[in-house]
Amino acid sequence: MRLNNYISASGFCSRREADKLISQGKVTINSKKAIIGQTVNENDIVKVFNKVIKPKNNNIYIALNKPVGITCTTERHIKGNIIDYVNYKERIFPIGRLDKPSEGLILLTNDGSIVNKILREENNHEKEYLVTVNKNIDSHFIQSMSNGVRIFNPVNKKYVTTKKCTVKKVNNNTFKIILTQGLNRQIRRMCEVLGYEVIKLKRIRIMNLTLDNLPTGKWRLLNQKEVNSLLKKG
Repeated sequence: MRLNNYISASGFCSRREADKLISQGKVTINSKKAIIGQTVNENDIVKVFNKVIKPKNNNIYIALNKPVGITCTTERHIKGNIIDYVNYKERIFPIGRLDKPSEGLILLTNDGSIVNKILREENNHEKEYLVTVNKNIDSHFIQSMSNGVRIFNPVNKKYVTTKKCTVKKVNNNTFKIILTQGLNRQIRRMCEVLGYEVIKLKRIRIMNLTLDNLPTGKWRLLNQKEVNSLLKKG
């Protein structure tokens, strides 16, 4: 297991925070200063601030139907953060994100080892959205969205063309879209390029998991069958 995942799985802190501690020299493996990207073997002794840590075996997987206005961040000082909203008794963090104006299905966990597997683009894990825009949808819009739209990606500050995807018209101003990408505000940016404004955006499925009668604002623990499927596909 990668060191940052190992630390995260112990409940000590997030993977990002773990990387900071590693770079600051606060983490050792077998009494030697650790480096970012290092892997941990079964018999290794990992210490943070000279305290031995071990991953927890009780992994938690939560499905939340996120309401509009909640921010997908672990930073507790941000008002309306998802961690305070769920208010779970143990440390958890979201897998990926839904932006603040969006709603729908998002997963939270304390299992750092699965996050990258689910989010990694090349694994082609599907995420399905129901989207309402500000004017009537025509065939050109559906075709353009399906074939890929050139958008600006603010993360790497480059223009990219989105991957081909499945888009289906639901009614005059609503469509469903299935993505295997997760670019920053991807659907909103795609629509904007084509002259449309997103009025409502709801994620209704991640891989094999759906909202499945989960009301807006409510969360539930995944059952063992769902967890097994998630880990297998991850």
